Amino acid sequence: MCCKNGAGKTTFIKLLCRYYDPTQGTILLNNIDIRRFDYDEYQKLLATVSQDYRLLSFTIKENIVFDRAGEVTDEQVERLLKENGFGDKLENLEDGIHTYVHKNFEEKGFEPSGGEGQKIALSRALYKDAPFVILDEPTAALDPRAEYEIYKRFHKMVEGKTAVFVSHRLASSKFCDKVVVFENGRVREYGTHEELLNIDGYYAELFHMQADFYV
Repeated sequence: MCCKNGAGKTTFIKLLCRYYDPTQGTILLNNIDIRRFDYDEYQKLLATVSQDYRLLSFTIKENIVFDRAGEVTDEQVERLLKENGFGDKLENLEDGIHTYVHKNFEEKGFEPSGGEGQKIALSRALYKDAPFVILDEPTAALDPRAEYEIYKRFHKMVEGKTAVFVSHRLASSKFCDKVVVFENGRVREYGTHEELLNIDGYYAELFHMQADFYV
């Protein structure tokens, strides 16, 4: 999904996640209005990384697995973090995944950068192993190398799942099966990356505008 600011993608994500209900129309899952599902059961279907994700003043491991910290091995969590590009940082933390995020009552912990926080939040979402993954600008705070690594591993990360990937960076659209272009709260164009480039429409215009900065 791609669009410029104010086009409606954040509203779409909030509706999809049932943060509020649509005033018109319906959202269907397997031809069933999502409002007919039990809310808590519906939330179990979704793993979301939003732009306003929150990390708590617990350990890195607890931020990913929450109350299952005693059931999940350290090796499982470390592997997930490394797959999401957090491995180098992890090696430099004395207490590893048992390092506190932010300061705890004993004034221990580290302050993650925006990119580091996104990697932890992404690991948390993928740990949930839900059938639907919603990623709202998940690479916005990452450096180019880290972003490239996420793009390269994206299909493996969401294998067997339905993924919604929201981004202003149209290069990310190339690895998506379908692209939805929003404008003024409406779907303006829909198709594969190649199809939308070939019709030489709004998506193609935006894509070439961004590409001009890289040539």
